[in-house]
Amino acid sequence: MDEVSQTRRRSTPWPPVETEPLAVHPDAPGPGAQLPMHYIECFGCGDVDGGLHMTSTVGEEHLVRSRFEVTRAHQGAPGLAHGGLLACAFDEALGSAAGNLLRRPAVTGKLETDFLRPVPVGSTLYIVTKLDGVAGRKIYVSANGRLDAEDGPLAVRARALFVEVTFEHFTSHGSADALEKFSQTAGRSREDWDINP
Repeated sequence: MDEVSQTRRRSTPWPPVETEPLAVHPDAPGPGAQLPMHYIECFGCGDVDGGLHMTSTVGEEHLVRSRFEVTRAHQGAPGLAHGGLLACAFDEALGSAAGNLLRRPAVTGKLETDFLRPVPVGSTLYIVTKLDGVAGRKIYVSANGRLDAEDGPLAVRARALFVEVTFEHFTSHGSADALEKFSQTAGRSREDWDINP
């Protein structure tokens, strides 16, 4: 990243608006809990050929720790992870933290990704995600990804804005077949989420 980009990134406040005190949902999974896949056909956490097959665990202080093992199916340039798939991995990690800790359905509104070093095929990206704040329906989340160990070299960082939606967002825009599979995979119903009217 050039100096101008680094300066702009550091000077842009995050979250960019004043946020409410962060309140993790009382039924959110606690430290040590492994987060289940939210949907079997999810490219990020589901059981999809060539998918990311990411796993996530809740850590102390409501940090979510995710792992992404980079395979040959994930490469862009020879021997290196595709940048778009790395962004996808961060979208999954960031969204998983927001959804599981706040227990509100939300969709990605904006995703910023900084690629700081190449991520080789065969490496594991350790992503640590934190909730940064909530402002009305807006949920701000950020994460760092390190190579091959939780204290490895910083390779990618990202931050995102998620927007809380009603359950009807999925019933209006998704297919009935996919929603049925979602219900079976997650064992969730509409009543399992805190839904704003």
